[in-house]
Amino acid sequence: MTIKELKTQLLALTPTEQAEAMEILTKVINNSSSRITKTPGVCGGDACIEHTRIPVWLLVSLRDQGSTDAELLAFYPQIRAVDLVNAWAYAKAYPEEIETAIREEKEAMVSEI
Repeated sequence: MTIKELKTQLLALTPTEQAEAMEILTKVINNSSSRITKTPGVCGGDACIEHTRIPVWLLVSLRDQGSTDAELLAFYPQIRAVDLVNAWAYAKAYPEEIETAIREEKEAMVSEI
């Protein structure tokens, strides 16, 4: 099912059914917790998707370069859509941290050349 199809189906629901759907989605998202962790010695202590070595700044950088959520999920099959939602929320909450990490990575790449 695509988001477009889901949107059509959600709009066809009664207000009560829409509220129930919202409750289900909220529970799914809340049950997954944020799944964003920082572990000293892993990826330089940067915020990563839990149980991976995928830093939030990398996902943000790839999205900024034009990658879609679907492409990111295909490239990183170990993460789920809710992980991207959490990564985007983390990046929004800590923009300076993410911008600094992206800048430092770019500087490190330039210095290697």
